Amino acid sequence: MSKRFLIIIVTLLIAIAAILFAARSQTAPNTISYADPAGLLIAIGMVVVLFLPPLLLSFFRNSIVRTISAVYQIFIAIAFIGLIPAAIFASAGIAVTIAAIAGTLTSIASIFVTLFAGKSKNTYSF
Repeated sequence: MSKRFLIIIVTLLIAIAAILFAARSQTAPNTISYADPAGLLIAIGMVVVLFLPPLLLSFFRNSIVRTISAVYQIFIAIAFIGLIPAAIFASAGIAVTIAAIAGTLTSIASIFVTLFAGKSKNTYSF
């Protein structure tokens, strides 16, 4: 349980770092920036809310719940994978690209940890 929770927290922190790096290197007038702190806080808040389901599901050892959590985390991995070319083509900076690559690797590792690490013999326990 603690492995799954910690790796999801690390992925969340990388996502927040990617938002902060993207705000630092503003590429267009309608993107997030430090000049608009309300928009920046809303973006960070939305990411935290989107990470709540896998965080809450990481406390359960049931195989069905773990599968649901892994499927949800696949969408997070796809978002990070999509951020890699977007950061490169938008010239958002090397920090955003590195954060996207780190987020991709961490979220893929989180999927495998969720599915395979710490399996219990009793699948109905909490």
